[in-house]
Amino acid sequence: MRQRFATGMAGAALAALTIAGLPAAAQPVERIAAPVAAQPMEWIENPVAEFTGMDKITGRIITFDVYIDETVQFGALQVTPRACLTAGEGEEPRTDSYVDVDEITLDRTIRRIFSGWMFAESTGLNAVEHAVYDVWLKDCKGESEVPPPNAATAD
Repeated sequence: MRQRFATGMAGAALAALTIAGLPAAAQPVERIAAPVAAQPMEWIENPVAEFTGMDKITGRIITFDVYIDETVQFGALQVTPRACLTAGEGEEPRTDSYVDVDEITLDRTIRRIFSGWMFAESTGLNAVEHAVYDVWLKDCKGESEVPPPNAATAD
């Protein structure tokens, strides 16, 4: 006798009951609740991204603050954060930054070596791994001890 089974979770349960020799009609059908729509995450935009940089030759590790859309040079790398976001209150901790990283080559040309999201909670994911320098996102901050770029020209 040839039997045809429904597809999906309910079909799989029905098939298991029928295969076990139990009449499907005699068994209660378990209803699977529809998934609740996830609430969009609340993001806080921060004006400062905090990075950690490592010079692999000297072994020097430094932490440096960079304002959004400001470019800071670390060795032969130029780091420019475009956005720095942290999860809102009550959300799972998360810190992300969209960053452009350029390299100044020996012939003084600038070439983009990284453009994308960095994640503070996953430093190995999308960190910049250069032959000499490594750069990764440490945090996003609302303020910095470093004066903003426009404050330096106001004097």
